[in-house]
Amino acid sequence: MIENKLPSAINCTEQPYQVALILLAHVLQKPKTWVLAHPETHLNPEQKAHLEQLVSRLQKGEPLPYLTGKQAFFGLDFAVSPAVLIPRPETELLVEEALDWLKIRPDAKNVLDVGTGSGCIAITLATRNPLLAITATDLSPAALEIAKQNAESHQVKAQITFEQTDLLPSSNQSFDLVCANLPYIPSRKLKEVNTLNYEPMLALDGGADGLRLIRRLLEQLPPRLNCPGLVLLETEATLGAETLALANETFPQASVCLLQDLAGLDRLVRIEVL
Repeated sequence: MIENKLPSAINCTEQPYQVALILLAHVLQKPKTWVLAHPETHLNPEQKAHLEQLVSRLQKGEPLPYLTGKQAFFGLDFAVSPAVLIPRPETELLVEEALDWLKIRPDAKNVLDVGTGSGCIAITLATRNPLLAITATDLSPAALEIAKQNAESHQVKAQITFEQTDLLPSSNQSFDLVCANLPYIPSRKLKEVNTLNYEPMLALDGGADGLRLIRRLLEQLPPRLNCPGLVLLETEATLGAETLALANETFPQASVCLLQDLAGLDRLVRIEVL
């Protein structure tokens, strides 16, 4: 059994069986399906030591994706490191909304992903639509290196222009679709984030009210958004109403709404200019 190959400490984690399977697959450098099909496999001393080291790091609170160096998002695997925020399932709502809109707007080709991090949004959109021309920005050079690596591994590097910048790209180009998953955790709430010691503060801290970067982005967006155009902003669950108000103030003629994630929490502000 898988559990018998792991230190007993793994049983203290959430979903120990799944964690066990992921760690064993990583240590053995085999797919999870292979591990399940070969329960008789024994770890050699080097592999056992590696596994025990990973479990020790997990016990101290280090996120599992940083231990394995990858995270699944929208059916794709993305390389991650402490230089980037770990992609969350909640962000898949943003991608779903973007893809749905692009289906009814086949002429929309120019896309901007602000604060791209690992590149999961830009790259997922590129894999689903090979005609898109995407610009992906981030303030962190280290994050952009991870994003470029992911774009290459998913064979969409030619579709995406990466730029190190603060929010909007330096050119005056306008865009049909703007996606942004910016830091939105209010500074006072950062201590509640259990990955705080591992994930980059740059990707988490949204300032005193959590809206510092979202507010700045909205102020800069109107002349850079085509008509028709769509803006998708992920926000913190308790900031939905405030983010919605900012969007309505900036785009008074647009169709603006607030969407909830699968947990029923406010998650995404959708701004459509017609």
